[in-house]
Amino acid sequence: MNEEQEFDYEYEYDDQGQIVYYAVRPNKTQIKKEMAALFALGEEMSELSVAQITSLELPDNIHKAIIEVSKMPHKGARKRLLKFITGQLHKIDLEPVLEKLARIKNKSAHGVREHHIVERWRDRLVKGGHEALTAFLNEQPDADRQHLRQLLRNIQKEAEANKPPKSSRLLYRYLKTLLNVDDEFDYDEAADLDPEATDADDGEMVLYDMDDEEEYDDYEDDEDDD
Repeated sequence: MNEEQEFDYEYEYDDQGQIVYYAVRPNKTQIKKEMAALFALGEEMSELSVAQITSLELPDNIHKAIIEVSKMPHKGARKRLLKFITGQLHKIDLEPVLEKLARIKNKSAHGVREHHIVERWRDRLVKGGHEALTAFLNEQPDADRQHLRQLLRNIQKEAEANKPPKSSRLLYRYLKTLLNVDDEFDYDEAADLDPEATDADDGEMVLYDMDDEEEYDDYEDDEDDD
């Protein structure tokens, strides 16, 4: 690597008015902060669903590595793969990725709020009796009164018999439909992946190319020094 690639250059004027250039070493602390932020970004993306990761439109090697790391236990191999992802993220323009991620987070936050509304109504209907049912029907006049009453009776019977809460789940689903809550928030598409491909710690990882691992070796060494 030549000197121009290793250093940024600044300049000043000498006593004769001539420009004098001098090299400025990159700020090591700043580099560590940037790499740590990229590492955290990789971890954040690994918590997304498969569909959400796909929507980020990452380069293929990063996409596959993110999918892989999302299925791995929190052990050494996972950290090594996250550091590989860190090095690859450092090479690309992250602005469009961050914009898509922000939209996903906003949508997820909205989904959480909506599902909390459904949960509150379900709990209120189960505990509140006729008064709660009347209040709900006043807000949702298209709801099926008889169906709701039957579900509530079944919930009570299941609770008294110490049976699994099947009817409570049915009520939750029915309320989601009535309140137009998007099902996407509930999907766990990662479960559709091959579970055998997730069991990797010291084994070989085949979904990505680690040839560029040295890209972040300096970052890893600095981290271990702290």
